[in-house]
Amino acid sequence: MEKTKDWRNVVTKSTDSLSKGIKVLHDGALRIALVVGQDKKLLGTLTDGDVRRALIKNMPMDTVITSVMNAHPATVSTNIQKKEIIALMESNDLLHMPVLNENSELCDLITLQQLHKNPIYENPVFIMAGGFGKRLHPLTKEIPKPLLKVGDRPILDTIIEQFIDFGFSNFYISTHYMHEKIINNFSDRDLGNINIEFIHEENPLGTAGPLGLLPENISKLPIVVMNGDILTKVDFGYLLDFHKENKSEATMCIREYDFQVPYGVIETKDHRIKKIEEKPVHKFFVNAGIYVLNHNLIQKIDGNSYLDMTDFLESELDLGRVSAFPIHEYWLDIGQIGEYEKANRDIHTIF
Repeated sequence: MEKTKDWRNVVTKSTDSLSKGIKVLHDGALRIALVVGQDKKLLGTLTDGDVRRALIKNMPMDTVITSVMNAHPATVSTNIQKKEIIALMESNDLLHMPVLNENSELCDLITLQQLHKNPIYENPVFIMAGGFGKRLHPLTKEIPKPLLKVGDRPILDTIIEQFIDFGFSNFYISTHYMHEKIINNFSDRDLGNINIEFIHEENPLGTAGPLGLLPENISKLPIVVMNGDILTKVDFGYLLDFHKENKSEATMCIREYDFQVPYGVIETKDHRIKKIEEKPVHKFFVNAGIYVLNHNLIQKIDGNSYLDMTDFLESELDLGRVSAFPIHEYWLDIGQIGEYEKANRDIHTIF
């Protein structure tokens, strides 16, 4: 999501006066002032309405601003989705929404006007949809996994609509298994300004190999690559911003995964027990199947041989410009029957 560039201009200190708050309101031109303490924590907000109420009460201009401000403003965290913010602001008639980071520190200000300006991304999106889906048999014997319905629509449709909501319109879909059915899924639709091209794999090429089949005239902007069996609420705009800000050649989305050993773990030395840890939990970061790649990396893939993305990116690690983007939002890899059932339980509450 695009950030408000000058929100810092409307930050005022808790020790400032009402007079100073009014000046910040006027100079900042955002119709709000953000009152913070020394620890950068948001203490409250000051709006035109707060000022008017203070003036009606004949409060002097040197009144400390904390006596006038709204001490309980609505706020959101950094990982909340655009649709949710809009719904919250519109239902409460709010024009502004302060954003707090994981330490409850003020880090941005979102305005309703800003949210209704839909960003447009020319970056291409590549969706891997050629897999056999063997772990989902018998469901995938007659239909390819990306067309399995979660709720009332195919997984692939949900993925594409997520990207469209974030302002993407240029899609490439790789196909192999039952490729005709995937193509036919879009054949009778009016896609408007949405462009979809299909990249057919004569033989399976892995999770990176199909990128070598992209047309030569593809945009030179970074490309977002995603497996065609993932449901997520990741903000793809933030993902691209992260990729750019870190000057990355490639960015891999990662997800925390924990595993609990079902037994007590014993640490020994020279036949002596040194430590006993009961059913410890080990945490790892795992590949989330979503990537951003610069154009020059795509050009290294020939499209003639099988290549998985993990192997490809591992070969680029020596460059030191492969970044990790941790996902905290909803994410589900629909690889097995249990996960497919979970997706159908989640779809109506998450999406």
